[in-house]
Amino acid sequence: MTKKIESKSKAKPATQSVAATKPFAVPPFLKELLEAKAPTGHEYEAQAVVDKYVAKTAHEYRKDVLGNRIATLNPAAKTSVMFAGHIDELGLQISYIDDHGFLYFSCLGGHDLSIPSGRRVCILAKNGLVRGVTGKRAVHLMAPSERTKVPEVHEMWIDIGASSREDAEKRVEIGDVCVYDVGLDMLNGSIGVARAFDDRAGCYVVMETLLRLAKEKIEVRVDAVATTQEEIGVRGAQPAAQGLNPTVGIAVDVTHATDHPDADNRKFGRMTLSGGPAICRGPNITPKIFDKLVAAAKKAGLPFQIEADPRPTGTDARVIQVANAGVATGLVSIPLRYMHTPGEVVDLAVVEQCVQLLVEFVKSLKAGEDFAW
Repeated sequence: MTKKIESKSKAKPATQSVAATKPFAVPPFLKELLEAKAPTGHEYEAQAVVDKYVAKTAHEYRKDVLGNRIATLNPAAKTSVMFAGHIDELGLQISYIDDHGFLYFSCLGGHDLSIPSGRRVCILAKNGLVRGVTGKRAVHLMAPSERTKVPEVHEMWIDIGASSREDAEKRVEIGDVCVYDVGLDMLNGSIGVARAFDDRAGCYVVMETLLRLAKEKIEVRVDAVATTQEEIGVRGAQPAAQGLNPTVGIAVDVTHATDHPDADNRKFGRMTLSGGPAICRGPNITPKIFDKLVAAAKKAGLPFQIEADPRPTGTDARVIQVANAGVATGLVSIPLRYMHTPGEVVDLAVVEQCVQLLVEFVKSLKAGEDFAW
């Protein structure tokens, strides 16, 4: 929506529209999480952000050998809820350096191989960031039959301007990891674009929920977990859920917004970017938890959407549900466009709605509540 600008003088009429929405104030905690460079298995920068904002408020705060960050309120309560949001992101890992100093890589997590070519990257090397660019053979040097082909991983490389393998090895080592060199930008109002909304937005939600609940009177223990290595098989969430053995477990992740071109709702369902948190329903979800999440959204006056998933979800909820003797499980997701690209788009107003939803959900839990069905 734009404002109509009327001329009250003989000045020339305005030729540019003025956005009606005010600039959105991004919470500093979320902004720092989005700027952190933390590919899966190398989550150090994101861990440090969580440490900075959460450790002093939690009644208990610890880390484990998978790199998870676990913040707890009311540690003595027997009934408990675990929130999980993963802090890792997609990345690349250096696997080979050729004699000319070009770096070849493997993919950390599920990449669309049409994406990496021609991207600026940051390599997280021992002595600091090393900047480079991903390269492949230029279109001018391809036969017509080659121009529509998606390159394989071994047909791309990273150029750091090195003159030789020896020169490159002065700055990088085999096993170093890297991420795309892009950060957070706001597109319009509360709509933002970032490299790692998947799932720093979810991590922010679970930790911000704990920070707000620290000011409330609640009957249950709350464990907010920033989980690692989700992108390569929900690995951090599994030992966290086993160790905490919660009564209830809620994963917070992203899901596909399908309100853009080339998203057939008959195949992918209807999920809008700004339509509110997505509450999942399916075999991975305990029916009583789904009902309580919906009731919490209604009580708080929050918009919400229902997402159907007929199988174990591709989120931390998958392993939380089957930890130990089983956990009553739910999944709340943030609609996102262009998942697993450097340009993931999210409505930050929905991120805030997710926090409000989880706060209301926890306030509705009672000590000793039974979720068997």
